[in-house]
Amino acid sequence: MFDLLIAGGGMVGLSLAALLPSSLRICVVDRFPMPTESTPLPQPSFDGRSTALSFNSMQILKATGVWESIAPIAEPIQSVHVSQREHLGSTLMTAKEKGWEALGCVVENAWLGRSLLELVRQKNNVILACPKQVTKLTPQLDHVKAELLGAEDQIDVVKAKLAVIADGAGSNLCQQLGIGMQTENYHHSAIVANVAIENAHLGVAYERFTQDGPLALLPLSTIKSQELQAQHRSALIWTLPAAKAEEVLSLDDEEFLGCLQSQFGGRLGRLMKVGKRQSYPLVLSTAKEQIRKHLVVLGNAAHTLHPVAGQGFNLALRDCFALCKAIEWARENDYALGDLGVLSAYEQQQKIDQDMTRWFSDKLPAWFSRQNIPTHLISPLGFLSLTLMPEVKGQLIDFAAGCRNP
Repeated sequence: MFDLLIAGGGMVGLSLAALLPSSLRICVVDRFPMPTESTPLPQPSFDGRSTALSFNSMQILKATGVWESIAPIAEPIQSVHVSQREHLGSTLMTAKEKGWEALGCVVENAWLGRSLLELVRQKNNVILACPKQVTKLTPQLDHVKAELLGAEDQIDVVKAKLAVIADGAGSNLCQQLGIGMQTENYHHSAIVANVAIENAHLGVAYERFTQDGPLALLPLSTIKSQELQAQHRSALIWTLPAAKAEEVLSLDDEEFLGCLQSQFGGRLGRLMKVGKRQSYPLVLSTAKEQIRKHLVVLGNAAHTLHPVAGQGFNLALRDCFALCKAIEWARENDYALGDLGVLSAYEQQQKIDQDMTRWFSDKLPAWFSRQNIPTHLISPLGFLSLTLMPEVKGQLIDFAAGCRNP
C-alpha cells in the first residue's frame, strides 16, 4: 500500500511529490509518458508557455532542492509596471521597495517541469507510473483503491492511504466521483507566445489593461541564435474576447505584431518576432469539494483562475505546501494520512487564501475594462493612490508575491 497516490504528473503533481518527505511511499500516475533520462534538457525556444513564480513560490521551490536547476533559466522580475491604455497614470512596483532581490521570476514551463521531474526521479520513495491513467477511485474504510489503466488495456489495482487528484481542469476523476464544479465562462481566450523585443526588458514585467482585456509581457532570459546575436525576449499573455482572439490568431506574424504593438505601445521598443501562438479559453472554476476522507483535490482540478495576476500555479503551490504541513502534523500526532479532521483543517486554512486570490484575479480585469465615466475618472486616481500611499502599495506587492497572512 502506498502512503500517497498522486493522479497527475504535471507541475502540481510533481511539486507535491518533491515537497513530501522521503519517508513516505508515493506513486505518481500520469497518462503521458515521461521523458527519459537520456533526453536532453529543453533549450530556450519560441514555443511553449511560461510561469511567473511569485517570491513565495521561489522560497517553496528552494526548500525542495529543485531551485539550483531552475535558477540558470529563471529570469528575475525586478519590477512590475501597471498601466491602462488611453488613460493617464501608471504605477511601478519594485523589489527594492521590499528589500528583496526580486519580486519573483519567469520560467518556461518545459524547463520547470523537467527540473521537477529530475528531482522526483532521484527520490527512491517515489514510483512514476507513466504512461498510465487512474480510471477509478473507490473509497474504502481506511484507504482508497485505484484502478490504473496501462498499455494494452491492462488494469492494475493499487491502494493508498491518501489519494490526490491533480489531473488538471475538467478532471475526469472528479466527475467520476461526483465532485461538481462551480464554473463561470469569461467568453475570453488567452493568447500565449514568446516575443522577441528590440530593447532589453531590464527585469520589468508589464501589465497593461485595454478595452478588450489585459495583456502582459513578462521578462524571459536572453538567448543567442544564428538569426540574432542576442534576442531579448518576453512572454506574452494577451486576453481577448473569444471571437476577436480567433481573428488575431489568424493574422500573419507581421500583422499580429503590429496589432500587439498598437495595444502595448513602445516601452520595449519594436516587437520584432513572435513564436508559436497558442490560445486557451478562460474559465473561472472551483471544485465544490476539495477534500473527502482519504482524498484531496489540487491544482486546476480544484480551481482555475483568470491569468491576469499570474496566480494559478502559485496558489496551487501554496496548497501543496500547506497539505505537506498537514500531513507532517498528522504523522507527528498519530493521525491517519486521510483523516477527515486533518484534511478539513487544511481546507479551512487554505480557504481564505483561495477566496482572496480568486476574487482579486476575477475582479481586477473587470474593473479596468469598464467603459463608464466614473471608472475613467477613478482609474488614474487609483494609480496615483498607489504612488502616494506606500502602505497600500506594499500590501498589494505582498498579495501578488504570496507573502500575505490571511
